[in-house]
Amino acid sequence: MLTSIRPDRDAVALAVSGLLGGLLLWLLGLHTQGGHPFSAPWVTLVPLTAMAAAELLRRNAPRTALAVGTLALVADQFTRGSLATILMFTDVMYAAVLYGTPAAARRLPVATLLVTVASTIGFLAWFRKPEALLIGLVIGLVSFIPALTGVSVRSHRTAADAARLAAAQTARLAEMDRTQAVIAERARMARELHDMVAGHLSAVAIHSTAALSIDDPETSRNALKVIRENSVEGLTEMRRLIGLLREGGQDDTPAAAPTLAALDTLIEQTNANGASGGLVCTLEDSRDPGADALPTPVELAAYRIVQESLTNALKHAAPGPVVVRLGRAGELLTVEVTSVFGSRTGPTAPGSGAGLVGMRERVALLGGTFGAGAEPGGDGAKIWRVRAELPVREREMRE
Repeated sequence: MLTSIRPDRDAVALAVSGLLGGLLLWLLGLHTQGGHPFSAPWVTLVPLTAMAAAELLRRNAPRTALAVGTLALVADQFTRGSLATILMFTDVMYAAVLYGTPAAARRLPVATLLVTVASTIGFLAWFRKPEALLIGLVIGLVSFIPALTGVSVRSHRTAADAARLAAAQTARLAEMDRTQAVIAERARMARELHDMVAGHLSAVAIHSTAALSIDDPETSRNALKVIRENSVEGLTEMRRLIGLLREGGQDDTPAAAPTLAALDTLIEQTNANGASGGLVCTLEDSRDPGADALPTPVELAAYRIVQESLTNALKHAAPGPVVVRLGRAGELLTVEVTSVFGSRTGPTAPGSGAGLVGMRERVALLGGTFGAGAEPGGDGAKIWRVRAELPVREREMRE
C-alpha cells in the first residue's frame, strides 16, 4: 500500500526543483505582484511549499494534487506571489489530465476553457480597460494550455498503446498460424509417408513370415522375390519423398504425383503380393474415357485411397476377390474398394488404424464424403467396403 502512493522519481525531481527555484526567487526578492493583504515576504513560501507538495502527488494521486495546487495558486494571489508556484501549477494541471481518469481528461480542458472565457469577460467588464484581456490570457496559459497539452499527449500515448497491442496480437496470430501450418504439414507428410511405404512394408512382413514358416524352397524363393521387389519400390518412394523435403537439392525437377492411370500397375502389384493369401484384385472403371482430366489433388487423393485400401486388404482381408471400382456421377468421383471381411490363415501384418484416419483426412480436405465398414455380402458373407466421393471441380475443393 505504501509503495502505491510513494512519489516517483520525476515527481520528486520536479517538486525539489520548483521549491529550490522558488526559494531562489524569494531570496532575490523577485515577486509577481505587490500590495496584497499578506505582503510579508515569508508568507509567499506557504503556497510555494504547498504547490511543491502537490507536485509529489502529480502521478499517483492527480486529483488530490490538482485540488491542493488550485488552493495553493489561489492563496498565492493574496501574497506577493512567486513565479515558481505558477509554473508548478501548470505541471500539476498537465499531470491531472495525463494521469487522471478518462472522465477527468475529458472534463478538465472544457472546465479550464470556460474558466478562462468567464474570467476574461468578468475582468474586462470590471476594469473596462483593454489591459484586462491580459489577465484572461495569463489564466489561459496557466490552466487551459497545460490541460490541452495533457489531452494531446494522452491521446498519443493511447494510440501508441493500441498500436503495440495490435502488433502483439498480430504477432500471436502469426505464431498461431505458423504453428498450425507446421502441424498441417507434418500431418500431410505423415499421410504421404504412410501411404507410400505401408503397402510395401506390409508385403515384406507377410512374405518374410511365410518364408520363415513354410519349409519349401520354391515358396521361399517366391517370397524373397516379392520381398526384394517391395523393398526396392519402397526405397524408391522414400528417396522421392526425401528429395521433395530436402532444401536446395541438385534436382529442381518436380516429381510427378501418382494418378489413377497408374492403378493398373498397383493392381498387378497387389495380385503379386496377395497371391499367397488367396487375394484376387480386379479393377472396374465405369468412367467415360473421353471425360476431362481431373485436378491433380483429386487424382492423388483417389490413388492414395485405393493404395491404402489394397494395403489393408493385403493385411486383413480373407481369401477372395478384392474389387476396385471407379465411377463418376455428375461432379463427383466415386472410389470404392471391397474385400472379403473375416479372418484368414497364414501370416498377417498388424494394423495401426492410421490408414483409415489418413483416408478420411484426405477426403475431408477436398470437401468430399468417406465411409468404411463391414456390410452383408450377396452370398451371406460379409464384405469390407471403403467408399469415397470426391468433388472433381477445384472451386468446390477446400484448401
